[in-house]
Amino acid sequence: MVTAKLSEGYKVEITNGELSWLSDEPAPVGEGSGPDPYELLLSALASCKAMTVKMYAKKKGWPLESIKVELTQAHVHAEDCAGCENDDNARVNLIEGRITLTGPLREEQRKRLIDISNRCPVHKTLMMETVIMVDGE
Repeated sequence: MVTAKLSEGYKVEITNGELSWLSDEPAPVGEGSGPDPYELLLSALASCKAMTVKMYAKKKGWPLESIKVELTQAHVHAEDCAGCENDDNARVNLIEGRITLTGPLREEQRKRLIDISNRCPVHKTLMMETVIMVDGE
């Protein structure tokens, strides 16, 4: 479970019971004391991809030395997104990025690791339909 509690301004204190971190809006709206909510979402995806690639390369004994995942997010019209299967007037969330793999890997190993990154649990979760049910008191 993750708990988020609004602090001062737009700063949000987040905890999972063991660790704590902050989220905030960038200045001038907030103080910029932590990543904004979309940066937190991208960090979850990027870190999951990196971990998944590392686990797979380690299991295979491949010479992967480091992984760098860079992601951006934007809301675009479906007609501006090649491969988006929505109504032309609809907006979609587009996440784009690049994975840099360091180490003496063969080309087929690099391609396989990129493919594996797209099978990480957070990637799969973001690709499926999600139902969010939050009640209040």
